[in-house]
Amino acid sequence: MANSLESGDVSPVDLAHNHAAPDLLTTETIAAIATAPGAGGIGVVRVSGPLVSQIARQVLGYCPAPRHAAYLPFYQADGSLIDRGIAIYFPNPHSYTGEDVLELQAHGGTALMQILLARCIESGARHAVAGEFTQRAYLNDKLDLAQAEAVADLINASTAEAARSAVRSLSGEFSQAIQALLQQLIDLRMYVEACLDFPEEDIDFISQGRVREKLKANQQTLLTIYQRAKQGALLREGLNVVLVGQPNVGKSSLLNALSGEDVAIVTPIAGTTRDTIKSMIQIEGVPLHIIDTAGLRETEDVVEKVGIARTWKAIETAQVALLMVDSQHGIGPYENSILQQLPDQIEKIWVHNKIDVSRETSRIEKREKEIHLFLSAKTGNGIAELQKTLLEIVGYQPGNEGVFMARARHLQALQQVEQHLEQATKQMHAAELIAEELRCAQEALASITGEFTPDDLLGEIFSRFCIGK
Repeated sequence: MANSLESGDVSPVDLAHNHAAPDLLTTETIAAIATAPGAGGIGVVRVSGPLVSQIARQVLGYCPAPRHAAYLPFYQADGSLIDRGIAIYFPNPHSYTGEDVLELQAHGGTALMQILLARCIESGARHAVAGEFTQRAYLNDKLDLAQAEAVADLINASTAEAARSAVRSLSGEFSQAIQALLQQLIDLRMYVEACLDFPEEDIDFISQGRVREKLKANQQTLLTIYQRAKQGALLREGLNVVLVGQPNVGKSSLLNALSGEDVAIVTPIAGTTRDTIKSMIQIEGVPLHIIDTAGLRETEDVVEKVGIARTWKAIETAQVALLMVDSQHGIGPYENSILQQLPDQIEKIWVHNKIDVSRETSRIEKREKEIHLFLSAKTGNGIAELQKTLLEIVGYQPGNEGVFMARARHLQALQQVEQHLEQATKQMHAAELIAEELRCAQEALASITGEFTPDDLLGEIFSRFCIGK
């Protein structure tokens, strides 16, 4: 793992790499199918651990030369042929996991992959759990935690922009930015703690060391990292958008217009949509999870009541609500009552639909900090403006090539760092309080790359990986 914090370099405030504690390391050999489920032209079984060379001799007859692709037969224990394919042996530490690794590439039939995996298990390996290969890479300092998470993000990327951002994080750009700021915090903390050794000296060490200026510079660097990470979080998580309004205002038509296909039934009959309908689209590389909901109204229909209850549940998890109204009728008391029931944290856009009927032009108006967008879901007039507004309202900037793939925990850690640095700027009268805030900021920042990470969090992170990665 790339790390500027070598032992002894930052005494007396050096960081402990608790993730590499001996009790977390294992001597077991693991195996799993590393390719996606289902039939394919090629399938890969991956094996990692101390018994790799032994398993290679049992399955292949001998252990291939390191890092050379060898075309070999794969054998059962009784000598019968399983298949012929490519075998590659990576001795430690020059492998993905940092352990001995064997990759067996065979024809990608579902049954064949299971037979080949069973042969490796029979020869001394055990089934790998989700994310175990990447977790071993992390534990063996081949990747830091942010890079390890980027592996899963790259696999799960749903847009090209998300994939590019994940590659940047996997290559270490995010970690390098974090480590550079971390070293600045450590250097400043060392200076402040050194000042505590001279309490009787008639010297203003805080002013002399330009501590306030350095804190401000660190805050600016942190802001830049946070903005890039926040963009990446949008690329990774996407945006949850819920369509809200009375029946027959055109919610399903808008869903179809945004999706580019007929994913929702559109009829003039009120109450047609009885349940939430989800569709995933992308705008400028950002995944949007659009949820069409049952129209909000008073009803005695039992099924429709269930749909309305699910509508409110969908609203609770959304980041943006599109409040739809018929442009011919505008916003009335009922629409305002819906607005009052929406969570405060959710972003809101009023969408005045059916301008093709009211003969209005598509436009955007701002009324007392409210956004009102006039469009026609039927003709598509104004849809492009809505897409642009959705990105603007959540602060996404298309074309930003420096975006890091980031997760919610990364953003939370960066926010904690900002809070501690802000508190430090308010403690210029007390060096010991500045030092404590810097220590807390240091720990929060180090948690991103894994220097300070509880074992239970590691388990949660890697359990979300696919088997074989």
